[in-house]
Amino acid sequence: MKLSQFKFNLPNDLIAQQPYEHRDECRMMVVNRRTGEIEDRVFKEIINYFDDGDMMIFNNTRVFPARLYGNKEKTGARIEVFLLRELVPDSKLWDVLVEPARKIRIGNKLYFGDDDSMVAEVIDNTTSRGRTLRFLYDGPHEEFKKALYDLGQTPLPDYIKREPVPADADAYQTIYATQEGAVVAPAAGIHFSRELLKRLEIKGVQQEMITVHSGLGNFCEIDVEDLTKHRMFSEEMKLPQEVVDSINATKDKEKAVCAVGTSVLRALATAQSMGGHVKPYIGWTNKFIFPPYEFTVATALVTNFHLPYSTMLMMTAAFGGYDLVMKAYEHAVKEKYLFGAYGDAMLII
Repeated sequence: MKLSQFKFNLPNDLIAQQPYEHRDECRMMVVNRRTGEIEDRVFKEIINYFDDGDMMIFNNTRVFPARLYGNKEKTGARIEVFLLRELVPDSKLWDVLVEPARKIRIGNKLYFGDDDSMVAEVIDNTTSRGRTLRFLYDGPHEEFKKALYDLGQTPLPDYIKREPVPADADAYQTIYATQEGAVVAPAAGIHFSRELLKRLEIKGVQQEMITVHSGLGNFCEIDVEDLTKHRMFSEEMKLPQEVVDSINATKDKEKAVCAVGTSVLRALATAQSMGGHVKPYIGWTNKFIFPPYEFTVATALVTNFHLPYSTMLMMTAAFGGYDLVMKAYEHAVKEKYLFGAYGDAMLII
């Protein structure tokens, strides 16, 4: 398929700028792959589409406050630093993006905080925007990390045209987020409230957690028309044996397996084996999925409405079928569904 096939007209006022007050009361479009039917629902009605013995798989990654602003030594130039990951545990060495990149060279020092209490030195130049920073901090690592995160902001996507506020620290996060490491929220999971999860549990819908540390590759601009030539950034994922056993047992009983989010869908596709089963997987995945693609593990998908040309839209179209998903997106624009991480949801069954 071609990049241009994922273009559609999205008015700016349909890109959600604020979270819903109540997580499970966003709108939900239900798309039936077998019948082609499209329904307009409310998210908490998702419980009506799953039965005892079915399974939902969630991504329990936790977003950390990855966006910092510092000043360059001598010139005082304001520099945005986007933390990506700590290269070695407890090392204070971080892989980062800097903007404007042209002003930052190896050996430069950056100062953070009102009192310049946090200092970092540029020790490597890996890409046009990427750098490796060594933070110069005397003290225990946990104390350093807390000080670093206190300086950071919630890394809202660029399509949210406002500054983060304290409430975003919780809103741009699932309620079950426990494994720190993401800079992009697994947005499909944001819609689940504690009450809804409890109601699903009472109904007998199994809930399993895997970890995929979602990165900026989700928003990386694709610059090739031929999608086979695009390369995804790698993301760290963990699919442990006990979860594998649970998924495979559910598949053997021919019950529904719902991936909550495209990050989970990609992880399951990365770890799939014979007969619709999965195998344990702890490592990195750079799997890029676009139509046509045969999914053998997940039978349903919860996802948000994604922006034109995005890799998440391509994966959604691969799961739901290109023609049906693009028809659903046309309906979404017409009915003024909200797009993006703080927007509405789609359930594909």
